[in-house]
Amino acid sequence: MRVLVVEDEPYMAEAIRDGLRLEAIAADIAGDGDVALELLSVNAYDIAVLDRDIPGPSGDEIAESIVASGSGMPILMLTAADRIDDKATGFELGADDYLTKPFELRELVLRLRALERRRTHNRPPVREIAGLRLDPFRREVYRDGRYVALTRKQFAVLDVLVAAEGGVVSAEELLERAWDENADPFTNAVRITVSALRKRLGEPWLIATVPGVGYRIDAASDGDDRG
Repeated sequence: MRVLVVEDEPYMAEAIRDGLRLEAIAADIAGDGDVALELLSVNAYDIAVLDRDIPGPSGDEIAESIVASGSGMPILMLTAADRIDDKATGFELGADDYLTKPFELRELVLRLRALERRRTHNRPPVREIAGLRLDPFRREVYRDGRYVALTRKQFAVLDVLVAAEGGVVSAEELLERAWDENADPFTNAVRITVSALRKRLGEPWLIATVPGVGYRIDAASDGDDRG
């Protein structure tokens, strides 16, 4: 999952980003409305977390822009305004959920995962392919009934590959979906992570490399372990 967090308090923004990373949720930060709109125009996000009171275009204006785009991206309002009238206004603007400050990071994570489940309601919450069973909410993976312990990043990469349902996912897309905007596009992190993930899942190899294109889940993979 990749989210955009629009928050103008630097310490809070960094704390949220660091906390979400520990939950395998990639988060980009925008400190004002202009940066938020720019990031939304160039990146694909699963959820937007908006502080309403920010410099430049307000969180409300950003919410209106997201709704007008027709993307269907869920919006979680994050604000200190806790009056029922304030919440009502936020929902009228298109917010899907509302979390008032101060809050526990764990609650934010739970709400984000709930929004993600709702967003993908037409997709079963537990996905299975080639003997692989992945529960994105509990972050559990089983292969042929055997539990597979994965790191947060390995799980994030596998989640993207499984969601593709056998389709090819490029290294660039994996970098975008499983990391965040600070990831170096020239890094070999994707190759290293995929190689380690293959070994964790065990033989016969499930992740096939499509030379010059990317990776895909393939039960008939020939075991090529090159990144």
